[in-house]
Formats: sequence, structure tokens, C-alpha cells
Amino acid sequence: MSIPVLVIIAATCIFSYRGFNDMALFEKYKFNVGAIENRKEYIRLISSGFLHADFMHLFFNMLSLYFFQAAVTVFFGNIGFLIIYFGSMILGNLFSLMIYKKQPWYSAIGASGAVSGIIFASIAMAPNEISVNFLPGWLFGTLYFGYSVYMMLNPKQWDNLGHAAHLGGAFFGLVYSIALHPQQAMSNILFLGAMSLPLIYLAYQIFVRKKIR
Repeated sequence: MSIPVLVIIAATCIFSYRGFNDMALFEKYKFNVGAIENRKEYIRLISSGFLHADFMHLFFNMLSLYFFQAAVTVFFGNIGFLIIYFGSMILGNLFSLMIYKKQPWYSAIGASGAVSGIIFASIAMAPNEISVNFLPGWLFGTLYFGYSVYMMLNPKQWDNLGHAAHLGGAFFGLVYSIALHPQQAMSNILFLGAMSLPLIYLAYQIFVRKKIR
């Protein structure tokens, strides 16, 4: 792994662990619609990506990042990796802000938006070189986004994870990949199309059926 990836994983683990044991810190830096829109606490658009609900949530996001980061670093370099990671994190949270703007109490945490961008960028560049627990990377990505869409459309009271952020993050990773390596990305359009199906369904539910707003 490159140094930027190691630093992000280490910082996320440390900050998340502090959040597990310090509720004041957790509340201060989590994503919250009211705090961002009313008090202009825009730092939450980034800080929430370094907080997690529990060890399993943290482990799953960091494991996914570990599996998919290599291809992104190879094709985009360390700077490109950072652009995709933080660009996806911010756009994912901005998407959440747009979707839940009428729900000032809505809160979320997790690096899901950032990791989603890395997954899409990775599959756009090298869909056949990645496997996760014996699953092809593109199939893992499809299941990952399918679960996120299901949870977003069927929210549970106990669920505080940033499922909506997956979608904005995925979009950033996809667009950035196409912009920098259009021929490579287009050659893998079938894999990207499969991963996009849950997102297309979600867009239909949000913008056509108005299910969430």
C-alpha cells in the first residue's frame, strides 16, 4: 500500500476508535443536516468520513478500501487517489445533504462515500484483477451498492450509516475515471453498468417516485 492509503486507514481507525469512547466528539463531528445547514459546520462533510458506528463497520470499510486501492493508485497515482477519495467523500455527503434537506435531524457516519468512489474507479480501470472473498470485484461492488440502496429505501431506526453517501461517492469515482482514462473506462462499460443498476433504481425512486423527500 502507498503512504497516503496507510495514513488514511490509520487516521480513520484512530479517529473512529476515539469516537467509540467519546460521545461528545462523535456528536460534534458526525454528519448532521441541521448542524451543516443551520450552523454552517461544513467540517462535518469530511470529519464524518473518519467516524464509524462500531468495529465491524470500520473493518468492512477499511477492508474494502484495502482491496480496491491498488488499481486506483496504479492508474491515477497518489494525488489521484486522494482526489478520488476526498472528492467522493465530499460529494457523497453533499448528495446526502440534498436528499435529506427536509430532515434536519438526519445524521450519518462512515467512509462509505469515499470507499464507493474508490470501488468505482478501480472497477473502471481493472475489473478482472480484483477479487474480494472469491467474488469478482465488480460483483462485490454490485452487491455493495445493492445493499446500500436497499437500506436507504428501507431505513432501520438503529441504522446510522451513510448509505446515501455511497451514491454520490460512486458518481464522483466514475466521472473522474472516465474523464482521465475514457478509453479504459469505456472498455469496461459492462462491469460499470452492472454496478450502476442499483444506483439507477435509486435515482428512479428518488427523482420519479419521490420516495425519500
